[in-house]
Amino acid sequence: MRAHEAGALHGELGSTGPAWLRTPEDVNVILPQLWPTSVARAADGALAIGGVSVRALAEEFGTPAYVLDENDMRARCRDFVSAFAGCDVYYAGKAFLCRAVVRIIAEEGLHLDVCTGGELATALSAGMPAERIGFHGNNKSVSELTRAVEAGVGRIIVDSLHEIERLTEIARSRDVRPAVLLRVTVGVEAHTHEFIATAHEDQKFGFSLAGGAAFAAATKIIDEGVLDLRGLHSHIGSQIFDTSGFEVSARRVLSLQAQIRDARGVELPELDLGGGFGIAYTTQDDPAAPSDLAKRLDKIVADECEALRLELPRLSIEPGRAIVGPAVFTLYEVGTVKDVDGIRTYVSVDGGMSDNIRAALYGATYSATVASRASAAPPILARVVGKHCESGDVVVKDEFLPADVQPGDLLAVPGTGRTAGAWRATTTTCRGLRWWRCVTGKRA
Repeated sequence: MRAHEAGALHGELGSTGPAWLRTPEDVNVILPQLWPTSVARAADGALAIGGVSVRALAEEFGTPAYVLDENDMRARCRDFVSAFAGCDVYYAGKAFLCRAVVRIIAEEGLHLDVCTGGELATALSAGMPAERIGFHGNNKSVSELTRAVEAGVGRIIVDSLHEIERLTEIARSRDVRPAVLLRVTVGVEAHTHEFIATAHEDQKFGFSLAGGAAFAAATKIIDEGVLDLRGLHSHIGSQIFDTSGFEVSARRVLSLQAQIRDARGVELPELDLGGGFGIAYTTQDDPAAPSDLAKRLDKIVADECEALRLELPRLSIEPGRAIVGPAVFTLYEVGTVKDVDGIRTYVSVDGGMSDNIRAALYGATYSATVASRASAAPPILARVVGKHCESGDVVVKDEFLPADVQPGDLLAVPGTGRTAGAWRATTTTCRGLRWWRCVTGKRA
């Protein structure tokens, strides 16, 4: 076949979408694995969340908007706390953080990890106990570290020799001994996109195992005695669906703990395996339940500790997306519809990459449905795009929508809780986004 002179993207004709995308028998069906638990179509065909119509919400609050099912989020918190009983469950604040979310997390008994001074300030101002906060980040400033020490943050996850030196100086000047975890880069090639894989060797996070940097950093902390090294931390990436990467990571990190014990006589009491547990964005995604994850991770750690004759450390995990992601959908209004013969239909909405950069940044896939009504029209292959002046401003690359989709329709995209926090401050075109929380049966 002759290549299109303007490139492959311009030569894509007769597109049928990705192989996993099946033409639906009914475009109105709401698949429960993709949506907050209280979402359903009402008698008039419109989506409702907690019994509240999205049409009423859009009329009152406008679009685009993130819609959060608080009850759904709380239930997911409880699922992780119950499944990982005896472990510390840290909500990964990078998924989405605001004062209301902090209060939910605190009330449900979770710990919280933060990555910046701003996130730390948000957590403390919302009443999260400092001792239940873990402070991450590969480039923490002196002022951020000072604030963490003065606030009494429970764990500071150190990421570089420069950070160890800065934190040591701060601790000495205040005659305190902050508790730290050492972030280890374990060389695991996680089965995810390279932009969200965080444990391969060639990357910015943590101390490498392969070259001995992690062992050297651990012994430096122990020998100096200023910081309280409580354990090791690893994080292999995000949107992970199997535990094979965690198994390799746990084995390598625990081997380092055994090496530290043998060389320095110190047995570290904690192990943080990070988060990155995947969620369902489309029908191709099949995430594990928290109870299944807990069983597998517990067995992995127990087996390796037995082999190395290590005491079982207190385990920590860091779900973020897995808690808030499925509890949120984004509501848009359709502005224009453009048919490109033989290819697809473009459906333009009043948001875009300013409220969700993931599709443009690394090709993340999403689902969508017309939310303001039901339709008897047949399905057509559509691409949902934003209103920004970028060809890559894609919200949903491939989805079947009803053939009568039209301007004024409301369109809902599920699974957007992870994007709500990370990108809502973007100034791409200064699009305004409204937030509201839905509690079953009432608006909050």
